[in-house]
Formats: sequence, structure tokens, C-alpha cells
Amino acid sequence: MRVKFNVAYKGTNYNGFAKQKDNIITIQGLLEQAIYELTQQVVTVIGSGRTDTGVHAINQVCLMDINTDAFHIPLNRFSRAMNAKLPNDIVVKHVEEASDDFHPRYAVKVKTYRYQILYDDYRDPFIDDVCYFYPYHLDIDRMKKGAQYIVGTHDFKCFCSANTQVKTTVRTIFKLDINLIKNVIQIDIAGSGFLYNMVRIIVGTLIEVGRGKMEPEFVEEIIASTNRDNAGPTAPAKGLTMYDVAYE
Repeated sequence: MRVKFNVAYKGTNYNGFAKQKDNIITIQGLLEQAIYELTQQVVTVIGSGRTDTGVHAINQVCLMDINTDAFHIPLNRFSRAMNAKLPNDIVVKHVEEASDDFHPRYAVKVKTYRYQILYDDYRDPFIDDVCYFYPYHLDIDRMKKGAQYIVGTHDFKCFCSANTQVKTTVRTIFKLDINLIKNVIQIDIAGSGFLYNMVRIIVGTLIEVGRGKMEPEFVEEIIASTNRDNAGPTAPAKGLTMYDVAYE
């Protein structure tokens, strides 16, 4: 049986989603360990995307294939059983049987990330793990002007970490919204897919625009150049959250 389930996690204490060598603690590794403890089956959990060390998720969609002959937990109780085996900063929810042709990564139509910047004079200990603290002046209107050049289908090689091995660096960004909610700047980016560190480099570039170190119109030139050196720095991982994954 193919089982689809959603996972929310705070990535602060983990070395990303994907399982790694040398017993490094990851989200995938802990999920597979919990499933084994419950079912005595060795399974591979496939996620809708790889999140890096320190990156969070509200809606990471996962899939596993499991032998029903040895699987005695009803699906409507599976999340409760899993959560009893997992740390409190990882939560399994919305468990259901999946079709044979479903793949959590290849079937994605739209993936949405949210980057949060704490825009204040002081740190906030209650949200520090999920926000990038930035106490310097940012002109949000300038950031919005720069963001408009990113929406659409482009070669985003300039917003990709060097030496990333992919077939193509062309992606489509459907929307890029920037809003100030009290003292938190929320940057929501929805696209067909993202390159390695793409969202964090986009945020770092928009911060440069907001600080006045770069004109908004220069974002268009950065994209045209396809040169990573022309874009801004990579924003810290802790401000990034995989926010939503849509299949239809």
C-alpha cells in the first residue's frame, strides 16, 4: 500500500530533511525510524522537496510504500501513533492512501515558500528560531518593485548556488508577495520549482534593494546576466519555511 502523509517540522535542530551518511540526524531519518518501531518494516520516506539544515516546513508531503500484511495500524490512527514516537518539533498529519502513480516530488504543480524577517530593534525570543532578525532600515516599496522582475518564467541561474547540477535552471515564479505584518516582513514565493538556495538568494538580493545598495531595476539585469556573483548574499536558513505544496 502507498501511504501519503503531511509533515510539519521546525528544522532548527536537524540537518535538513534528506537522510545522510554517518548517522546525522535528519527529518527523513527520524520518520523512517519511527515507522520501523511501529511496524518492524524498513521503508523509504520520499518527500516533496529537500529542505536544508535549519529550514522549516508547514506542509511537507511525504510518501511511503508499506506491506499491508504486517501493517496493523488503521490510517486514521497512524498519525497519532507516529507522533508518539517523534520529537515534539516534528508532527505527522493528514494520513491517507495514495494512488499507485502518485509521486510527492514529480507531481507537484505549485510549491510555496515563506521567508520571514523580524524587522525590529530587538530580537524576539519567541520567534527567533523561525525569523531572520534584521534591525536595519529596509524600504519595502523598493523591495516590491524589485520583486516584480522575478515573477514569470526565467533562467534563474543567478539565484542558484554555484556548481549545482541540474538539467535546466529555467523555472516559473507565479507570485512573489511581500507584506509587513506588525514587525515581521513575510515574503511568499510560489513557483513550479526552485533551485538550490534559490529562495534564500532571492531574499538576500531583495534585502540589498531594500537597503538602497541596489536599484530595483537592477534585479532584471541580474536575471539576464545568469551570473550568481551579481545577486545578493544567501539569507540565513532559519527564516525559510516550506509553506505549501499543491498538486492540482
